[in-house]
Amino acid sequence: MKTDATVRGFHDGELEVQRRAGVEAQAARLTGMLAPAELRGGLGLFLAGRTYAAMSARDATGRLWVSPLAGPAGFLAPTGPATLEVHTAPAPGDPLHGLPAGQPVGLLVIEYAARRRARVNGTLVTAGADRLVVEVAEAYGNCPQYIPPRTPAAVPPRGSGRATALDAGQLALVGSVDTFVLGTTHPDRGNDASHRGGAPGFLRAESGTRLVWDDLPGNQMFNSLGNLAADPAAALLLLDPVSGQALQLSGMASVRWDVPGSPTGRQVVFEIEAVAS
Repeated sequence: MKTDATVRGFHDGELEVQRRAGVEAQAARLTGMLAPAELRGGLGLFLAGRTYAAMSARDATGRLWVSPLAGPAGFLAPTGPATLEVHTAPAPGDPLHGLPAGQPVGLLVIEYAARRRARVNGTLVTAGADRLVVEVAEAYGNCPQYIPPRTPAAVPPRGSGRATALDAGQLALVGSVDTFVLGTTHPDRGNDASHRGGAPGFLRAESGTRLVWDDLPGNQMFNSLGNLAADPAAALLLLDPVSGQALQLSGMASVRWDVPGSPTGRQVVFEIEAVAS
């Protein structure tokens, strides 16, 4: 695909998945969404009014995680056409607490009650104890598909539990959630955080170290699956809908194609390497 200075176009992994899924023409019509960020209009107002986001980034060892970020309306503050200040940071006990600056990050900003979301991808230029600054490369809204229309419970203070497999309680949580956040990465385009949702049971455990979910019909851009085609590193954030307790998973993911019974013939398989709760 031809690109220019104003629209970066899809990267190699996204194009590969679009071709295999047979949706190149549909995806090409959405290339304009990848234009440079502009936070001074309606998108900026949406960000400034939200109280919850999820961030995909790497810890000091280079492992990919997704962490919850919460605060009063205004804690997400656009300060220019491509600069976003976040007036909080991952809490103590979170695997991204004290995360290093100078790395790519992906933000999913979502309001479940209104079923609205936006993706914000860029570079973390400042990482303080209670303030993050992101220079934004891409920012655009997504459709409301599969977003449960409810208000999640407040995220409580974090513990510091670490493991390499899910215990019985965590397996039960996996089977009960109707939404989670998926973090993926690309060697040139950086990190991304995206929403996945469905009826409880759409996320399934095949073992204590392997999860699977069907890839449901979407906008055909294949940002997440395209990233996985280039780099299998992945992370999941699950929030208990009652307590708000976070379950964070880090590992590797791949796509199964031509799966009988799947709505699209595609499933994502996630191999757990690290668990934080």
